[in-house]
Amino acid sequence: MEGMSEREYSAHSGLSRGAIQKARRASRLVVYSDGSINAAASDVRRADMTDPDQQRRSTGGDSGFSGPADSSSYLKARTALTVYQAQDKQLGIQKKKGTLVDRARAEALVFRLARQERDTWVTWPNRVAALMAAEVALGVEKQTGKPVIIEAAILQRVLEAHVRQHLDHLADLRVSLG
Repeated sequence: MEGMSEREYSAHSGLSRGAIQKARRASRLVVYSDGSINAAASDVRRADMTDPDQQRRSTGGDSGFSGPADSSSYLKARTALTVYQAQDKQLGIQKKKGTLVDRARAEALVFRLARQERDTWVTWPNRVAALMAAEVALGVEKQTGKPVIIEAAILQRVLEAHVRQHLDHLADLRVSLG
């Protein structure tokens, strides 16, 4: 026998005997006339004809990624993609359940509520100034026994000044949703 048997070449190449038989049928091995395998020539032919990814996978190599990048970067990219897909699915589930809201919509809602609250406070002195003036005048009359007139317009201006000062202070507060 000039060359190696299938079993010997299997041990030499690190491939299974079935893979050696398949490579022989696909003419990826150089065979002598007696049917034995020329190991050196078969290694070269197999390397030329076999996809490097397939070769690495069949020998139990790492990721099966060929090319200039190293295999660990492929594994990292694949892992990152898997993590991203899992997070994307989780966000989709949260949206469907209603536990996740659209940020732009939430900011618009907060802005609208703050504007409504501000508008309510801005108009409050107009609505209550006359009533407050009457109540204060009545309280002073009861204590002093003398009739007192409190101008509603003056009280309204004082209230407006204090409300605006308070609203200016509140305007410094910023809502951050990110």
